[in-house]
Amino acid sequence: MAFESLTERLSGVFKKLRGKGKLGEADIKAAMREVRMALLEADVNYKVAKDFCNQVSERAMGQEVMESLTPAQQVVKIVNEELTRLMGGEEPQQLHIKIKGQTVLMMCGLQGNGKTTHAAKLGKYYKKLGRRPLLVACDIYRPAAIDQLRIVGEQAGVPVFEMGTEKPEQIALKAMAYARDHGNDIVIIDTAGRLQIDDALMDELVRIKQTVEVDDTLLVVDAMAGQEAVNVAKTFNEKVGIDGVILTKTDGDTRGGAALSVLAVTGKPIYFQGIGEKLDDLEPFYPARMAGRILGMGDVLSLIEKAQATQDEKQAEETARRMMANKFDLNDMLAQFQQIKKMGGASALLAMLPGGSKIDADQLDDKALPHIEAIIYSMTPEERAKPSIINPKRKRRIAAGSGRTVEEVNKLLRQYEMMQKMMKQVKRNPKGFMRRLGNIPGLRGMH
Repeated sequence: MAFESLTERLSGVFKKLRGKGKLGEADIKAAMREVRMALLEADVNYKVAKDFCNQVSERAMGQEVMESLTPAQQVVKIVNEELTRLMGGEEPQQLHIKIKGQTVLMMCGLQGNGKTTHAAKLGKYYKKLGRRPLLVACDIYRPAAIDQLRIVGEQAGVPVFEMGTEKPEQIALKAMAYARDHGNDIVIIDTAGRLQIDDALMDELVRIKQTVEVDDTLLVVDAMAGQEAVNVAKTFNEKVGIDGVILTKTDGDTRGGAALSVLAVTGKPIYFQGIGEKLDDLEPFYPARMAGRILGMGDVLSLIEKAQATQDEKQAEETARRMMANKFDLNDMLAQFQQIKKMGGASALLAMLPGGSKIDADQLDDKALPHIEAIIYSMTPEERAKPSIINPKRKRRIAAGSGRTVEEVNKLLRQYEMMQKMMKQVKRNPKGFMRRLGNIPGLRGMH
């Protein structure tokens, strides 16, 4: 899960503060020393970490905290606000997409950071919004780079303009004429990368920008590179001039340094984040939501949006109706697991749930989902609708038919019984259920 180690360290700091009740200046200073160490271990730029802690300390030592009945909560609130500010503010930054005419986006970055794939992701993102993007193959050096762009473009349903190994600036110029003739209103230029920064790479990017009017130059950097990603961003900005960053692999166990440092060091915002390998796995970068994840508060808004994007509305309504009527069966349970799969799997959802960082992702192993499907599909329609009839003989048959063990069948049935009990509690006493839910760490104050 992204930022897991940083989240754990910060949670430990805040737990200590909560245990003290009233806070003095020494408590704040001690806590901020730990926060600074946690940020440095997460590969946050030293000056950024120092300035951040100074800012939090200054605010935390004010009357708002010192005289509060819940000072620790006030400190967490300040840290949340300052993290949000550090990454760009409450709302995501928007690219300069024109309403009329062509908008030109140039992708750049080092080789291996996912530049070509994210060009296609960006194309698919804007296609979903009703625009007509065009991908342009200006990486003429890397073997099979044009083929790769052609393949991901086809997968995204976005056309690709190519001219073989012509000069990149000439390809870009011809692509603009093609876009005008074919009604493409967003032109996404995929440029060459290098294993390291060199003058030849920078000169080529400058020549493209001199030949066509680029609206936004986007640097693709790997979140897992930490501080090195920030250094790369700084150099590209000085040599070529970038307008913002696309941060890739934010779904991995990243330390957080890049996300927390890039704006402060370069003055350039993070526009998008790559959250997986699929072409749909691209979303706008919300600083406030990322701050919530880092602090273990979850990201409920992203969770809701993801659910809305993948959920069959009629199916969702029918499942909800059946739940409230206490008719929840194994068919409904299967539908819920399949929904989790569509939304990126259990581990992806945990990062968005308040307190999700405290749950062992292995307990919700995504690999188990196909096994669950196999077990349920091996049942008769009658068994799915009425699991209480599944006796030991039926369990052995289901296990044999699914290629799983009887113990796995039993485990699934126990999970079903727990879910069913929960539905009954909700129906009998919705308010009481929500109160009990509020006692779960990380969920207090959410209802």
